[in-house]
Amino acid sequence: MIRPLPFLHSRRLFRILTVAVTAVSLPTFVSAQTNANRSKTDDKDAPTTLGAERMTGRPDRDVILEKDAEITRGQTTLNADRATYNIVEDEVEATGHVRMKRFGDRYTGDELKLKMDTGQGYVSNPTYKLELNNAQGKADRIDFESQDQARVTEGTYSTCEGPDPDWYIKSRTLNLDTGRDIGSTSKAIIYFKGVPILGTPYMSFPLSDARKSGFLPPTIGTTNRGGLEISVPYYFNIAPNRDLTLYPKIISQRGLQLGAEGRYLGESYAGDTKVESLLHDRLTGTNRYAISSTHTQTFAPGLTFSSNLNAASDDNYPNDFPSTITTASQRLLSRDMSLSYSGSYWSTSVHASNYQVLQDPAAPIALPYARLPQLTLQAGRQNVNGFDWSAYSEFTRFWHPDLVRGDRFVVNPRISYPIIRPGYFVTPSLSLNATTYSLANTAPGASSNFTRVLPTMSVDSGLVFERDTTFLGKPATQTLEPHLFYVYTPFRDQSQFPNFDTSLADFNFSQIFSENRYSGYDRISDANQLTAAVVSRYIEESGVERMRFALAQRFNFTQPRVALSPTSEVSRSDLLASASGQVTSTLSTDVNMQYSQSSRSLVRANYGVRWQPEPKHVLNLAYRRDVREELAVADRIKQFEVSGQWPVASRWYAVGRVNYSIPDSKVAEGLLGMEYKADCWIFRIVAQRTPTAAGVATSSLFFQLELNGLSKLGSNPLNALRSSVPGYQMVNRP
Repeated sequence: MIRPLPFLHSRRLFRILTVAVTAVSLPTFVSAQTNANRSKTDDKDAPTTLGAERMTGRPDRDVILEKDAEITRGQTTLNADRATYNIVEDEVEATGHVRMKRFGDRYTGDELKLKMDTGQGYVSNPTYKLELNNAQGKADRIDFESQDQARVTEGTYSTCEGPDPDWYIKSRTLNLDTGRDIGSTSKAIIYFKGVPILGTPYMSFPLSDARKSGFLPPTIGTTNRGGLEISVPYYFNIAPNRDLTLYPKIISQRGLQLGAEGRYLGESYAGDTKVESLLHDRLTGTNRYAISSTHTQTFAPGLTFSSNLNAASDDNYPNDFPSTITTASQRLLSRDMSLSYSGSYWSTSVHASNYQVLQDPAAPIALPYARLPQLTLQAGRQNVNGFDWSAYSEFTRFWHPDLVRGDRFVVNPRISYPIIRPGYFVTPSLSLNATTYSLANTAPGASSNFTRVLPTMSVDSGLVFERDTTFLGKPATQTLEPHLFYVYTPFRDQSQFPNFDTSLADFNFSQIFSENRYSGYDRISDANQLTAAVVSRYIEESGVERMRFALAQRFNFTQPRVALSPTSEVSRSDLLASASGQVTSTLSTDVNMQYSQSSRSLVRANYGVRWQPEPKHVLNLAYRRDVREELAVADRIKQFEVSGQWPVASRWYAVGRVNYSIPDSKVAEGLLGMEYKADCWIFRIVAQRTPTAAGVATSSLFFQLELNGLSKLGSNPLNALRSSVPGYQMVNRP
């Protein structure tokens, strides 16, 4: 019911009029709100409150507000020099210093007309300020077409503060649909520092973090393998759980490369497929392509399928296109498919795999065996009357175009009895390895069937001592943990057995406590050996491990005779030592060494130190050495590496990484860049040199201008920065 309105006339007297009408929310111009936040509406029963120094009008028809007019409904407040409220039409007309506030967003203008129930109307000569994404701008006119849609004529948009923003979009027409989170412009130009840097007849962009279809920012870069590269991707938001990105790329020296990436995600499945192709590469005269596809799917509880398929057109693909599907270091492309099922205490799987080798003539790789197929079954239980037991069985058909091929069947049961008490533990264990081979494509006269049954007995034991102490002046607990691990496996001649998937395991702290020196099942090392180790930790009262020191060595009571290649007799292994931890809140270290007592030399070492006194201030130093005798001379390394991120001037950050090869007296890998952080934009320039093959390296140059709240223009160096500089942080993130 509309209350009767008497004719009122007063000077310097503030009157309030309440009219019972339904409140409707105004459209939001641009906002980074989520859909849930944008759906805020005023209370339907909220009253409309009018106020001014002078009010006149006709009862039940209109109210004229003069001098400091104010109209409020819910979270919408309108102020102006003069306003007229039409009660029947539920419409407001305002002139003179118009100011409107809605859910924190602010607008000013010379004239406004707005239907309160539908949100339709306009404001002339407006400026605006949006609360959530800090956007602001001005225009000749804003037309509110509905609660969710607005059209801006001859307007600007920027997330920079102040009347003279560093960057802004200027467009003849700017359409905003807050319901679908889409903004679009016609005849738009992006200005940076007053200079037009990008113009387009049409451009669309998201009004929030939600995905939307449209052109993505163009990327521009250059490499020494293809010259200038320009890409303008297009993104299809097919569904909330599906999308497709097309990325055509012009490579100046090679031609047009077409690429696509499709992603999908469901409750029981997920996948990602990437394809790229370059028809008639002008430098090679051939067609070039690469494919990478992954898929996982759960058909039923415990039943899972997965696949990982990769392919490339030629061996030189990672050299010529190092930053696309096949990375510079990816020379072995896998094709895997598996189906697995698991129960409470067991699991089984069927697996098929083969490989494509992208050969580097200077460092050739042997083609691994294909598994066509591999069937596995494993089961186990813990604490069955104090015993732990497990069993693993595997059948694999190995195939190779040139080498011996055949079937291998393995059964490997194990039982142990852990005795764990405060201050010590002892775990005796017994296992059996039974293996049979049925071979084909063998040498004339060679046997095609082999059988091996080998038991292994081991005892793992240790003590734990503690004492109260201090670490750098803070109370801490120091532990001393002696550790003994004994293994016995009898010798069995396996020199005539095939080698499908076995190699000498890398010697480290994890492997030194394993029963077999080899990975895979083609070789089971004989052993009569004892591993001795001692570990000491400094643990603060909060439970944080501050430092850890460790020493370990393996002693052979009898010389191992099973070998893949001739070896020298040794009574003990190299000595392993390590020290790692967070020394202080800003300084951490990680040291690992392998020392040969027979040659009295350090054969392998990794030293690393990180200093990070505050965010975006990090310096890493590392030294790597690996001169083991079993390595080829070309594979031995002595490298020094320094990387870091550091402010060098006001708003300027330097970032870089240099990996220097001491024997070669040259930079093996390097990255150097600068970042400038302004209030509403960031500029990055990064140069990178990446080895792609023996004696071959690719040099790339990245330029990127990031306009906060809008987009990134140029080529993206962020992945290179994160992977190259440990501890790197984006300069525009907290």
